[in-house]
Formats: sequence, structure tokens, C-alpha cells
Amino acid sequence: MLSTDHLRPMHGGNRQWAGSLAGIAPESILDFSASINPLGSPKSAIAAIQSHLSDLNHYPDPEYTLLRQALGKFHQLSPEWILAGNGVAELLTWVGRDLSQLSATVLFTPAFTDYYRALKAFDCQVEAYPLLSKNKSFCLNAELPRIVNPQTKGILINNPHNPTGYLFSRDSLLPYLAEFALVVIDEAFMDFLLPEQQQSLIDLVPLHPNLVILRSLTKFYSLPGLRLGYAIAHPERLQRWQAWRDPWCVNSLAVAAGIAVLEDVEFQQKTWAWLKIAKSQLFTGLSQISGLKPLPNAANYLLVQTEIAGSLLQKQLLQNDKILIRDCLSFPELGDRYFRVAVRLENENQRLIESLSKLM
Repeated sequence: MLSTDHLRPMHGGNRQWAGSLAGIAPESILDFSASINPLGSPKSAIAAIQSHLSDLNHYPDPEYTLLRQALGKFHQLSPEWILAGNGVAELLTWVGRDLSQLSATVLFTPAFTDYYRALKAFDCQVEAYPLLSKNKSFCLNAELPRIVNPQTKGILINNPHNPTGYLFSRDSLLPYLAEFALVVIDEAFMDFLLPEQQQSLIDLVPLHPNLVILRSLTKFYSLPGLRLGYAIAHPERLQRWQAWRDPWCVNSLAVAAGIAVLEDVEFQQKTWAWLKIAKSQLFTGLSQISGLKPLPNAANYLLVQTEIAGSLLQKQLLQNDKILIRDCLSFPELGDRYFRVAVRLENENQRLIESLSKLM
């Protein structure tokens, strides 16, 4: 039954694969492998979708004018600096095409696996700089190796970093804007931080034509099935991307939901309040289990060092308790001595803690 390792997914959240692996119904799985807000889709999003069902009879606005206006208001930017996409994954494809025009792309590793997909599609040369030190602890940004000839290269960073959750400060990123030909910051998880804690560079985009910011609306607002992200960059770059891609990349219901959630202050506050308590609970619980060492970070997930192989824990949790965690085999620098878990509701976190306690 457990011979499907060759089909092991590169991303979290694949309940279909996990269900096949363990011989259980996918819908019965408690999923800690995908770092999605467990509070569920906001009522504002569901109401917006329901009220726009008649839009299914028509093509979406190919310019996504109303969504870009809403995003511009949210970020205090002109809409021409914003491009809506079919999730960050689609936008990464066009990032890869731009980066392919440079001599190399710098990645801090371990890196989000979809970066390699986007870069490989256009034969980009990758230069990897490890965040892991030799003793497998994580370096600070200041300790990273000096990058040779950055003026001919691009750099692709996610902040907070995935899978470590490490938060790069604004000050640590600012030098790159003067050094690199293209700087791409993937801020897909930034909105899980309180506004005063965020280290976003969005406000600097109008001052730097070589800066691109990627954002997701599906993780914080628990809408991954809709596929909705956006890029903030110089209008000339975004016009070029628009000319490259398929028409109508974003569906009408995703547009309606996106506009609605941007104004849902109550859901935003509720999420920040939940995460502060639930993350502390999960971190403390995992820290108290012998053989596990969660790493402190700034994200809505935890990278955990383990004395038992992460893939083995994944298998046993699925079979014994119908719980899915993210193994780290797709991150070569981490291998089988780490796993990653999303922060979920407190009762769900407790269920994971108790299951892992029994296994360890």
C-alpha cells in the first residue's frame, strides 16, 4: 500500500495523495501540510461569490479593473502597478521568464520548490546560498556568503521564508535593491504578521523599477481553491507579463471574493488574534516532546527538527490518526530530519501534539 513514494507531491495540501497512501478517505484527513488559515473562508467571501454567480455567464474583465482598484486602495498604490494572477504560482512563471534574461538567479536555500519549476521552465541558471549552517541551525542574513557580480543577476526571496519561517528585516533587504538587476520578494505569508510587524517592501516599488513583490490572497483568507494572487511592480513590466499570458487568468468568482476580503477587517483581526495564541500553544507542545525541536519563526507554520525520519512520522500519523504533516524530502538541504506543520485551531493542534507524543 505504501509504494507510492515516486508520486510524492512537491507541495503540501495533497489530501488525495495522502488518502491513497494510507488507504483512507481524503476528506477524513486533518491537514497540517498546507499553511492555510484554519478559520476557513470568510463569510464576506462566500457572500460575494454567491451574489456573483450570474457572472459565470460572462467573461471576466481582462483588465480586472475593480480588483486592481481594490488592491490599489488597500496598498495605497495606483492600480497600474498591480497585476492579478491565478495564484502566485502563475506569476512566478513570468518572474522566471524575466529572470532568464540575467546571468543567474540567487536563491536562499532551502527554497520553495515552485521556484525551481518556474526557473527551470526558462533555463535559468540558479546560484544557491544556504540559510543552514553546518550544524543545521539557521544563519542570520548577515552571515550569508558575499554574492559575486550581483549587478548581472536576479534574486528571488520569500519573506517570511518558506519552509523556515525566517523573517528578513526591511533593512537587510534594502542593499539588494542597489546591487541586483532584479529583486523579487515573495510575500505570500506576510499578511499573517500584524501590520506593525510586517517587513514588506511594497511601498518601495514605485522607487525601484527592478523590484517585484508577489502577494497571495488565498492563504490568509483560506481560499486556495480559488487561486488568486497579485504582483506589484513597474507598469511596463506588468504590461509585458499581461501580453505573455493567457487571457482571463483569474475567474470572476475569485475576483468577487478578493474584493470582498480586502475590506473584511473583522476577519483580519480575528486571524491575528487566533494565530498569536494557537502558535504559542503548538510551539510549546512540540518543544516538550523528546526528539522534536521546532524552530522559532515569524510565520503561520513551524519547521520541526526530528530524531525520527519525517517521512516515517508522516506515514504513521496518517495511518494511526488520519493526520497529514509535510515531510521535507522535497527540500534536499533538509531531507528526512525535518517536517513542517501549519498552525491550526487549538483543539486540532492538541490532537497533533498528543499523536506525536505517542509516536516519539
